[in-house]
Amino acid sequence: MKVKNLLSIADLTPKEIESLVERAIELKAGIASKALAGRSVVLLFEKPSLRTRASFDVGIHQLGGYCLYMGGQEVGFGVREPVADVAKVLSRYVDCIVARVNDHASLEELAQYASVPVINALSDWEHPCQALADLQTIREAKGTLKGLTIAFLGDGNNVARSLALGVSSVGGNFTIASPKGYELDSATLEQARQRAAEWEGVVRTTDDVREAVSGADAVYTDVWVSMGDETDRSARLKAFQGYTVDPELMSLAKADAIFMHDMPAHYGEEVAPGMLDHPQSVAFDQAENRLHAQKAVLEYLLKPK
Repeated sequence: MKVKNLLSIADLTPKEIESLVERAIELKAGIASKALAGRSVVLLFEKPSLRTRASFDVGIHQLGGYCLYMGGQEVGFGVREPVADVAKVLSRYVDCIVARVNDHASLEELAQYASVPVINALSDWEHPCQALADLQTIREAKGTLKGLTIAFLGDGNNVARSLALGVSSVGGNFTIASPKGYELDSATLEQARQRAAEWEGVVRTTDDVREAVSGADAVYTDVWVSMGDETDRSARLKAFQGYTVDPELMSLAKADAIFMHDMPAHYGEEVAPGMLDHPQSVAFDQAENRLHAQKAVLEYLLKPK
């Protein structure tokens, strides 16, 4: 029987995304679930992590499951042994593979050969678990996801890609402001626009941060230099000058707009010092909601049908 994976937020239908967000809210409210009782999940991480590792580990235990962590040295994709062999072996031991990888192609190969569900805990292409937690955070703050405008300021990276697809899937409008050369790819924009069209939503691009933020319901930013981009650091810092979110820029959004950041934050770059503690910030709610959103995903993929 073919298993369901979560490699991209687009692997989920709009109805599935909405159901997962609502279930995450229920789990956060204290609804008990032991959907992983007697189940084992491996965290296969090529990249280090604070929020992702802690939230998955704690969430698996709260759902009654057993969590095994394997770091970069144990993984060694394509070095110690082929990805296909890793997938086949781990499928004999565990009920789910949660992978945080350098290259999205490794994730796809892992899913191709695994006989258990594979969850993308971050790749260079997407970060679907973050997007689900983001949507949960917006839903909690605003009471709805439909008709809202989310403005993302910064690199058209994995976080922006998943967020664009997620927001457009549930009836929101998405605007991304990026400097030239760092835009979101055209294929993702087209896919997001197709999803948005189902709701008469809008997906816009610009290089003007003030235009993007004006009238937005949520203002979202991410680091300018992601893991793996360090060699390009000086060029990126130069290109993103003027993209820093501070109280003055935030004031251009709606009066009740929320400020979002997936963390870690680089103060003095994409955010001014103190912005994560700004009265409109929900950044720490986002961090908490990784736990609840991921529990909803694990429950959905692993509970007996």
